[in-house]
Amino acid sequence: METSMVVGVDGSDSSLEAVDWAVDEAARRGLPLRLVYASRWERYEGGRPSFSTDRPAEELMAEHIIASCAERARLRNPEVKVSGEVMADDAVSALLREGPEAGVLITGSRGRSELAGLLLGSVSLTVAARAECPVIVVRGSEQNRRGAFGRVVVGVGDSAKGSDAVGFALSEAEARGCALEAVRAWRCPAHEHVDHPLLADDAARVHEEQASAELTDALREAVREHPRVDVHRRPVEGSAHKVLVEKSAGADLIVVGALRRHGHFGLQLGRVAHTLLHHSECPVAVVPQRG
Repeated sequence: METSMVVGVDGSDSSLEAVDWAVDEAARRGLPLRLVYASRWERYEGGRPSFSTDRPAEELMAEHIIASCAERARLRNPEVKVSGEVMADDAVSALLREGPEAGVLITGSRGRSELAGLLLGSVSLTVAARAECPVIVVRGSEQNRRGAFGRVVVGVGDSAKGSDAVGFALSEAEARGCALEAVRAWRCPAHEHVDHPLLADDAARVHEEQASAELTDALREAVREHPRVDVHRRPVEGSAHKVLVEKSAGADLIVVGALRRHGHFGLQLGRVAHTLLHHSECPVAVVPQRG
């Protein structure tokens, strides 16, 4: 089966932004685009008289949304192969079921049924936390979404557990023809704080050098596979979630890993990924890592 990019749509402004972003992404990667609308409209069919030939309004709306999103995608780039399907299921289950066959799942940041004040919709959060393939939540300003900065950022944590995220980020940077900024946050532990400024500077320098070495280790093999990508290593002092939110302001895409624990079915997101999904100023890619 041909790998495709799958976009969850529901007719909201956020999902239309996700469609536009996904079309551009599919064009860069030379992949087909599959649009999925999920709704449990069939549960209401029993309320209609058995002799009625009318179709449920929700079913008709679903078909209209898929058709209009497909037309929008084709108008944006006629070269991208686009297909669509309406699924009689809840959105999370439908998208998670697509995961094993998809190259990536893409969602907007908030659906049409979500409260306007929410930072992130429940569907996007749950899919990002549980999918078996990379998930990209399209959010942020228009200039970030359209790639105005020419930069992909990847948060590098434990080098032994972050290789998938690093590889995905390098592939994204290569497809876009842009630079990759690899960021490793570091902090001096509280027990190492000392009163003398020279000793404090020495302690900070040790931790910064260690973070730099960890960046080099995490990137070494993946960089060999993408020699054309201009990679910038950035050890930065601070909490990882705060550092990466700040970096997202000048990025087209930010990439982080999320550990998947076998047999664990709850939300599997660390603090960094969770914070970015709620506060990033650019699209966020969450890449699963088995542990």
